[in-house]
Amino acid sequence: MGGWSMIVFYILIFGIMYFFMLRPQIKKQKLQNEFGNQLKKGDQVATTSGIIGRITKIEENIVELQLDGKTFIKVLKSAISKEATDSLPAKQIIE
Repeated sequence: MGGWSMIVFYILIFGIMYFFMLRPQIKKQKLQNEFGNQLKKGDQVATTSGIIGRITKIEENIVELQLDGKTFIKVLKSAISKEATDSLPAKQIIE
């Protein structure tokens, strides 16, 4: 009888972990993937490290950002965390 209660206990613990830890992370990953697929040339974005730039070219997993004037960098698409156009004051948006 004691063996069955331990099995039920472990199943219950796994279920709790799934609903409170894994499931929200899976939803967050899905939203991030959808955001990455909606990126387009000209979008003002911020990376996870805080770099802000305008998208100039999108390859499969690599995005080229224009930081200022003739300064360009390439970052992974997964490193782009949010669109920065709405969150920046108008004077900070790259022209």
